[in-house]
Amino acid sequence: MNSFKSLMKDQQLLPIIQANSAEEGVQIAGAMRAGGIHLVEVVLRTEASIEALEAIKAAYPDMCVGAGTVISVDTLDKALAAGADFIVTPAISNSLLQALKACPVPVLPGVSNTGDILLASEYGFTELKLFPASLAGGAAFIKAMSSVFQQISFCPTGGVSADNRNDFLSLPNCFAVGGTWVAAKAWVEAGDWQAITDACAQANA
Repeated sequence: MNSFKSLMKDQQLLPIIQANSAEEGVQIAGAMRAGGIHLVEVVLRTEASIEALEAIKAAYPDMCVGAGTVISVDTLDKALAAGADFIVTPAISNSLLQALKACPVPVLPGVSNTGDILLASEYGFTELKLFPASLAGGAAFIKAMSSVFQQISFCPTGGVSADNRNDFLSLPNCFAVGGTWVAAKAWVEAGDWQAITDACAQANA
């Protein structure tokens, strides 16, 4: 099975889509695509999330569309049934990791401390999401982990912005950063899709 990192290819930004409708999700994804993005994460935080994921995949078959905020086996099953190309979780548990281990698509489990990292690595995961990155030690924490967990690489999300993304990306054990800043709520509400396109192009440059 492909690793999550291999799905990213040269993309160093994991852009997060939180959509209140399928139509809104397609608009956001289209704006991101115009900014050079080929992979997006749809967070399952609204009632329309699954429908949005399916709509984006239908509208843009060339895009890699995954599901985020997967916190239970039930949510995982729904995401996979909707055709998610990858799975991202904000946290882990033994039961969730057991299900993720059998997942047919790449997975990026969420961790926030050394115990989480050790647990995830025991299940065979070496690519992890640090969340919430700004509260879990940020770039300094990821840097410190390089000597202890030498096989682990990170994609931090939560508190990552245009101002600090390079603090993370300069680290050899950080392969990407995730964030919502490239699709600010105000832009989405105003239908300012060009602002999203510009932010994605700049963030992924």
